[in-house]
Parts: sequence; structure tokens; C-alpha cells
Amino acid sequence: MRVVVTGGAGFIGSAVVRFLVAQGHEVLNVDKLTYAASPEALREVEGNSRYHFLKADICDRQAMTRAFRDFEPDAVMHLAAESHVDRSIEAPAAFINTNIIGTYTLLEVALGYWEGLERPRREAFRFHHVSTDEVFGSLGPTGLFTEDSPYRPNSPYSASKAAADHLVRAWHKTYGLPVVLSNCSNNYGPYQFPEKLIPLMTIKALRGEQLPVYGTGGNVRDWVHVEDHVEALWTILTKGRVGRSYNVGGGEGAQKTNLEVVRAICGIMDRLHPEGSPHEQLITFVPDRPGHDLRYAMDITRITTELGWSPSREFAQGLEQTVQWYLDNEWWWGPILERRYQGQRLGLGRRREE
Repeated sequence: MRVVVTGGAGFIGSAVVRFLVAQGHEVLNVDKLTYAASPEALREVEGNSRYHFLKADICDRQAMTRAFRDFEPDAVMHLAAESHVDRSIEAPAAFINTNIIGTYTLLEVALGYWEGLERPRREAFRFHHVSTDEVFGSLGPTGLFTEDSPYRPNSPYSASKAAADHLVRAWHKTYGLPVVLSNCSNNYGPYQFPEKLIPLMTIKALRGEQLPVYGTGGNVRDWVHVEDHVEALWTILTKGRVGRSYNVGGGEGAQKTNLEVVRAICGIMDRLHPEGSPHEQLITFVPDRPGHDLRYAMDITRITTELGWSPSREFAQGLEQTVQWYLDNEWWWGPILERRYQGQRLGLGRRREE
């Protein structure tokens, strides 16, 4: 299969690219290489004849049209997005441009390309839009998000992703573009940009720095390992029903408060890096994020019963493996902290945007 992967130099996108190439598929990675991109995460596929890279913005319609024309994909896996909630609070414009305008542009190009395909390839073509559980807003102390949960986004990031979801559905219903959609919970694993909770806390603990926990740390997230997520995405792309959406999450036992996650990281660090123990003494509580959703939890019944996917990694084991990866791979995150992100707090207010 020939697959266009947008955002293939990002955390989840690079894992998708590595998976596809390893499975023998041909991949065109389209990425504009923003601050969070990591070409180093793709070094195992560099030089592989099945891997191709195009530095381009998905908002650039001419570039996208040329890419589809020249590569002739059988499928699109659309992961390109601005994704950090704190940054969306400070500077929402990039989220509107990439997540909404970029998705619209990609849909238009994909539609024109799909309409020009001969019948067998036209029937087999798929456009997979990868989204987030945050579009559903915040849960109370009980319950799970299902695919039929109402959309109630509470941040500029989640609102932009909700808009993109609606566009994808509309291009299917109105124009017939064969789409599948997925909404995933919080991902973790190797090569995640250090502004995210698990790598940030691991690196700060390693350096003996304070571990800032928002509010009381009681916000609950559903955690899925990135490699489990990638396997789910492939399952949805190849087996999912056209026009249907599928929730992806970590399953039972993967719902943790932020404070539980940070304490678990501290316990792992006490074992793997005893210097500075107990690391839990570094935890400090800081003002909460504006509009911070209380709880996310995914009902994954549909993907499990219809498509046969379920997560294979227990959170405790996956978390320890992830912490170990960051301890072993300072060559990757060290330069990022020196040049692009110094671990500072984001999302406390909004910058004026021209």
C-alpha cells in the first residue's frame, strides 16, 4: 500500500511511519517541521527505498496537489496538527490554521484526487482522520466517552480538532469521500516532545528540578501507549467501516490522575536512578490551567468488538519502559531542551497575536 502520512515527523506520526515501513508499505511523510518535529525519530527508515519525505505545509494546496499527483497514494493517514493545549491557550492562531484550514485543504485535494481514480482504486481508497478525546470536553466522576458523545470542546486546541472532525464527516456525507475517523486518549512512549507530562516529569526528576503539578493533580486521563495506538490506527484504516468513527484508549486500568502518574514516575526513578531519591519530594503544586478538563475516559467497545483491536500494554509496564527510554536517550531530548524548549510553564495567559 502507498500511504501519505501527514505530520509524520511528530510523536505519533513518526511511530506510524516506522510501523508502515517495517510492514513493507511505501510512505510519503508530509511535514512542515515545526518546533515539535523530530526527524531523528525517523532515522531507522532514512535511506529505505519505501520511505519518502516532503517538507511542506498542509495548508499549501499547490504543494499538496503535487504530492498526491506524484505519489499516487492508496490511503491518507492525517495526523498533522498543533496539539499542545497550553500553547493553544497562549497562541491559538497556529491551531486554527493547521488544524482547521490545513484539514480543509487536505480534504479538497484528497477529494479531487479520489474522484480521478479508476474504479478499483477509487473503491479501495481511504482518508483516515486522527483526532482526540478532548473534542468531547470533560467527564464527571463516572462514565466513559463513546463515539456518540456530544462534542463540547473547552480549549482552543480541542475546538480546532472538533472543527476538523466535522469537516471530515461533511466531506464524506456531502461529497462521498471515503473516510474513517478515530479519537484517541493521551499517548505516551518514546520520542514524545518534552513539553508533555510524562517526558517532562521524567527529565525534571532526573535533573533534580521541581515537578510542577497543575491544581491538585486530580485531573484524570486515559493513557494508551503510542505503539498500541499505531496498531489501532492501522486496524481502523484497513478494517474500519467507511464514515464511521472509533475510540482508542488504554482500556481498564489506564485511567490515572495526573498526580498518580507523577508519583508513579517518581517511584520508577527511585529504582532506576536512586540519586536524588525520594523523587516525590520534588512534587510541587502550581496554579491550574485555564479551562482544565477534569476527566477523560474512553469506551473502546466499538473498536474491540467490530475490529478486534485492544491495547496490549499495561500502563505500569509501559510507563517504566518509557521512563527507561528517556534515561537512555538524552542524545535525543538534550538538544531539544537546549534549543527549542527549556521546560518552562506554558498556558497561563494569552499572547497578543498580530
